[in-house]
Amino acid sequence: MSRAEKSGVAKDAQNKVLAKWNPERTKVAINWIGERINETLTTTGTIEDVHEMLKDGLRLAKLANWVKPGSIPSGKLATAPKMAFKQMELIGLFLKAIDDLVKKDDSFQTVDLYECQNMVQVIITIESLGRALLTAGREGFGMAESKGNPHEWSEEDRRKGQSIIGLQMGSNKGASQSGQNFGKTRSIMD
Repeated sequence: MSRAEKSGVAKDAQNKVLAKWNPERTKVAINWIGERINETLTTTGTIEDVHEMLKDGLRLAKLANWVKPGSIPSGKLATAPKMAFKQMELIGLFLKAIDDLVKKDDSFQTVDLYECQNMVQVIITIESLGRALLTAGREGFGMAESKGNPHEWSEEDRRKGQSIIGLQMGSNKGASQSGQNFGKTRSIMD
C-alpha cells in the first residue's frame, strides 16, 4: 500500500516527527521486546527496519501475552498473518491489551504502525509500556514513573500563605498604562 507524497504543511509536520526518531532508543525498545518474547531481535535502528519487524503484529501480540497472559488467544500467535486485516487485528489486540497501562497520549494508532505513518509514536508507546511495567515492579525499562510527593501542611503554614499576594494576582508594582499609544490616533472632525 502506498500513499501520495505529502506536501506543504503536511510535509513539514511529517519532517518534524521524523526529526524525533532516535535509533539508540529504538534499539533498546526492540531489544526489550525480544527479551520478553524469547526472540533475538536485532535492528539497525532505522524506521524501515523496525516497521518491517513489527508490521505483522505478531511480535507485539506475543508481548501483549507476556504483559497479560491469555489476553490474545494462542491460535493467533502460531504464525505471522499474511493478510492485511489480520495483521491490523493483531496490532489492535496489542493496543487493547495494554490500554490500561499506557496513557492515551502515549499510545499509537494501528495505522501509525501498519502504514508506517508515525513510527516515533510506536516507540513512545513501547517505552511508556516499559515504564509502566517497571513502576509496577515487573521487567520494564527506562525510568519508573513518579508516584507523587504528597505534602502535609500544618494549619499554621496554610495561614502564612494567605497574607502574601503573588505576582499572578495582579500586582503591577506601580506601573500604569498612562501615556501608551498604539497605532494611528483617531481624528474626529466636524
